[in-house]
Amino acid sequence: MTESSTPYVLILQHAEWERPGRIQESLEEAGIPTRILTILDQKKPELPKASEYCGLVVMGGPMGALDFDDYPGLKAEHKLVKAAVEASKPVLGVCLGHQIIAVALGGKLKKGKEPEIGFGHIERVNRHEYAPLDSEGMDVLHWHNDVISVPDGATVIAKTDVTKVQAFAYGSALGLQYHLEVSPAILDQWLSTPAMVEGLKKSQIKKIRDDFAQKDACIHRVADATFSAFAARCASYARALAN
Repeated sequence: MTESSTPYVLILQHAEWERPGRIQESLEEAGIPTRILTILDQKKPELPKASEYCGLVVMGGPMGALDFDDYPGLKAEHKLVKAAVEASKPVLGVCLGHQIIAVALGGKLKKGKEPEIGFGHIERVNRHEYAPLDSEGMDVLHWHNDVISVPDGATVIAKTDVTKVQAFAYGSALGLQYHLEVSPAILDQWLSTPAMVEGLKKSQIKKIRDDFAQKDACIHRVADATFSAFAARCASYARALAN
């Protein structure tokens, strides 16, 4: 296979500040190229052939997973997710991406009881190789309003009291409602982006920043383990494409 035809991981991005961060770092460390696309406003986006990419990442964003009228490209994203899972291609979704995966595969979307913004503890529900999580759970960064119910056949991996599905696996897909991908630079961007901090008090913003400084070492280790495992699955799929 020539360098130009090397399979890459396709990353669907929905907002400039919702970057792949540590996901992309793990893919780069594994030697896997990436391609970032934003197709939200396109009714009929020009999409790569399935044989061109060995994994799919669906990032977060401020819109809803079913906001098809305002963001017609979301329909194409749902189709991409479903097709990728049917082909056993590795798929990873974060926040909105987690919700898109769930709905595309038959789950439901609704408003949560209350927003989850800032750091909070997740509990492990089931062990799963896609998401290495200790039995005692961990503190992670949350930033969402909507929640999902999982499609039939999915495994719920983590939860909080407010959100019953914080992580799930279905076939080749992993959905994470929380944000392991956020690096210090991305957090700084979030906290200086009006759309992200709207409605938050200065004290809340300070607490998020302080909590990140305290908890990120642990989160970074789990992020590396989670995203390195995803990269390994993508590399394995790429080898299969080459044969």
